Amino acid sequence: MNQISPLAFVHPEAKLGDNNIIGPFCYIDRNTVIGDNNVMQNSVTIHAGARLGNNNEIFPGASIATKPQDLKYRGEETLCEVGDNNSIRENVTISRGTASKGTTIVGNNNLLMENMHVAHDCVLGNNIIVGNSTKFAGEVEVDDNAIISAVVLCHQFCKIGGYVMIQGGCRFSQDIPPYVIAGKEPTRYCGLNLVGLRRRGFSNELITLIHDAYRLLYSKGVLSEGIEEIKRNLQITPEIQYIIDFVSSSKRGIIR
Repeated sequence: MNQISPLAFVHPEAKLGDNNIIGPFCYIDRNTVIGDNNVMQNSVTIHAGARLGNNNEIFPGASIATKPQDLKYRGEETLCEVGDNNSIRENVTISRGTASKGTTIVGNNNLLMENMHVAHDCVLGNNIIVGNSTKFAGEVEVDDNAIISAVVLCHQFCKIGGYVMIQGGCRFSQDIPPYVIAGKEPTRYCGLNLVGLRRRGFSNELITLIHDAYRLLYSKGVLSEGIEEIKRNLQITPEIQYIIDFVSSSKRGIIR
């Protein structure tokens, strides 16, 4: 049974699962689907197009599936999909998609800290931590297990690899490859995310292999030449293949 405050508004067309807690001054619009065991503290807004999974906690002032801040948006029916077990803190805003991709996606087990923004058509994976006041522009992609610190500005269409650590205050318009620390001004490669990799169970041998891959990659002025060096000299494990595929498919180029 859902617990809905008498001071909340739930549109009659909204579809709610079971055991949800909806606090005072929450607003749940039409064309919304909410799973089970979600907690919406006071003053949460769930706009049309929202699709929430289970066991999410959403804090005061958060706004899910907002109208995209994109002048190309013409009112088309689009979605914002949020998975399970996410903590969405105060004043977080997540826009729904546009005609470009149709859907903004936030996966599972993520922590989105206070006042951060996820723009239209972004795709966030799982087990991601995003710090206070960080902003993702449109169509940004973030792979699993990334940690993005506070007040980071990410340009539209950028991709952030898995297992990265991005230092606070960074701003960048190129992709961040997996397993690294990115920081300084301008934002650049600062070594491997050693602490994060060890916490995730990466062996010393595998960490050394990843380090060697980046040493070879950045040893050449042209990244494609660095990739060929990796292929010639290193064992191609799934982790090394991930680096190769990420760099090879990058449309904006990676940080240097």
